[in-house]
Amino acid sequence: MSRQEATRMHEQKQTMTVEEAAKLLGIGRALAYEMARTGKLPTIRFGRRLVVPCRAVERLLEDPRTLAVNQG
Repeated sequence: MSRQEATRMHEQKQTMTVEEAAKLLGIGRALAYEMARTGKLPTIRFGRRLVVPCRAVERLLEDPRTLAVNQG
């Protein structure tokens, strides 16, 4: 999936999978799940499904310092 495809898909949805967020952020799947587990990547759980709010990814991309502040 190209970044352009991900952006287009993101414009239509309010949430994305952890894998989609990883691709958009340019990180690996394992790191994305680790960030989600530790709260560095905001997620919402619907039953067994874990999703990332698109706005949370937008904020990370707009101001990466947000992540650094959350790391303590």
